[in-house]
Amino acid sequence: MTACELCGEETGGRYLCERHTVQLAKQLAELPVLYAEVGECLVPRRAGWGEIVATRGAAGPRAPLDEDVLDTVNTARAAEVMHLWRTDVQRERWPHHGAPPPAQLNADCRWLAMELDWIADHYPAAGDLAREVRELEAQARSIVGDPLPRPQRLGTCVAVDGEGVVCGAVISRLPGQARLTCRWCGYVYESERDWLLLLHFQPAESA
Repeated sequence: MTACELCGEETGGRYLCERHTVQLAKQLAELPVLYAEVGECLVPRRAGWGEIVATRGAAGPRAPLDEDVLDTVNTARAAEVMHLWRTDVQRERWPHHGAPPPAQLNADCRWLAMELDWIADHYPAAGDLAREVRELEAQARSIVGDPLPRPQRLGTCVAVDGEGVVCGAVISRLPGQARLTCRWCGYVYESERDWLLLLHFQPAESA
């Protein structure tokens, strides 16, 4: 049996669970929009180090932008990364086809989204693809001022094994996430009873 490469949930042979497949589809749709906004937010330096860099919506004095940011968070780099993923997926799925022609970020993201069912079912690097897309999204959001929600630490896993030993692994979830699997023992928290038991059996904080 295969577990989701992102959360460890059992998937019956797929490399990504349904939740993370849907999440990746959403990220692929949003990535070109985010990087278009990055392009509006960041204006490269036009002269020497002392040149002021304009940032959309800013008021008053503005500091020069770190050039390393422009080197790592820009549409060209995101497009290059996503085209490499498209090339690799196509090579895995159709090994006798030639490499795909150069394309823009939105075209490669759209192509990958159309192949997402196959990717989740058959592509061994699906987890790495999802992680890199998430990283590109987080980098873009750090510029446009719309950070990704942070996981909430709920406590420690209260599942008990056959010998009566409590798991004790850290349990975290994203805001609004209704179902999660403990990555250590595999216990699934999804019902109201599961969440109440998790809360009730948390160890008391030391004084």
